[in-house]
Amino acid sequence: MARDIADGFVQDRFAAVREGFEANLASGADVGASFCATLEGEIVVDLWGGFADPARTRPWTRDTIVNVYSTTKTMTALTALLLADRGELDFDAPVARYWPEFAANGKAGVKVSHLMSHSAGLSGWKEPITKQDLYDWDKATSLLAAQAPYWEPGAACGYHALTQGYLVGEVVRRITGKSIGTVFREEIAEPLGADFHIGLPASEDDRVAELIPPPPGSAVGDGQQTELQANMSHNPGIDVAETRTRAWRGAEIPAAGGTGNARSIAQVHAILANGGVAQGKRFMSEAGCRKALELQIEGQDLILNAPARFGLGFGLAGGIVPLPHPNSLFWGGYGGSLAIIDMDARTTFGYAMNRMAPTTTGDLRALSLVMAMWQALG
Repeated sequence: MARDIADGFVQDRFAAVREGFEANLASGADVGASFCATLEGEIVVDLWGGFADPARTRPWTRDTIVNVYSTTKTMTALTALLLADRGELDFDAPVARYWPEFAANGKAGVKVSHLMSHSAGLSGWKEPITKQDLYDWDKATSLLAAQAPYWEPGAACGYHALTQGYLVGEVVRRITGKSIGTVFREEIAEPLGADFHIGLPASEDDRVAELIPPPPGSAVGDGQQTELQANMSHNPGIDVAETRTRAWRGAEIPAAGGTGNARSIAQVHAILANGGVAQGKRFMSEAGCRKALELQIEGQDLILNAPARFGLGFGLAGGIVPLPHPNSLFWGGYGGSLAIIDMDARTTFGYAMNRMAPTTTGDLRALSLVMAMWQALG
């Protein structure tokens, strides 16, 4: 296969990863994409290629970034873990300790850990909202604070697809006095030089790849749904075209609106994979990183309709995605983006693309590359 299909580099022992990445592009499974892996904090694979637009007129370059939907949740979770490690946030505390209004309608006992593990019973808004309301932080959060849970908090998990970011983000705001996008940027992204944004400045718009929606009939919200699933996916509806707007890109939507690439995903999560240290800087204690591995809830997810195991902000091994090592964390975004942190192998994987598949937890494009990595690692 021609070596010029993908740009970037791979260490020799991971040559199979380049072959897999180029095969995805050559077959049309990917239009444009990036894949990156770190080992012991060092970047060992950094690949990109294809096109940043459906018309295939703009090359996907080293600095192309793209909306990664729910892979953003991993950045939000890391920000909360950072505050907890500093003693500013207690996951076992009631949310109302930080956000008093949240106690309304029977939620006085809901813990921050319930927000982190999709078990708070707030998988969607009960009041009808529009996509414009997602850009109104105060409205989005105050509606959630006022409503009753859909199920007994802590009794089951049900994926908080959009709401989780507002819930965790408001706790962070109450503690720090800053938006979660600001805390993430100042405390994590900027010190690492990581090109990931929760709230993208307009100056970066020309680098953003356009997402290509999943085929008709296969998108989130299509087909038979329970009342809970329909509430999550239709209030408001998910419109991929919205990610091309300045309003979406600039807003802080901490569960779904992040913009970055594979390199930034892998770089940021090197913090967790390496005991709290990345690029020679200590961000957290090792115990603070391993806190994410603490199982909060497991069982059939009421929204995803699949077996899930959630720690603090991440999916755990033994859940939806097959992970060979027990001390691993992951989450993915609608369409196929993916973040995996393997604490046992001290490695991280990031994948970001623009051709969306009908998935919310990764698909074979990314997983085949990760499997090739693990095989080479032995």
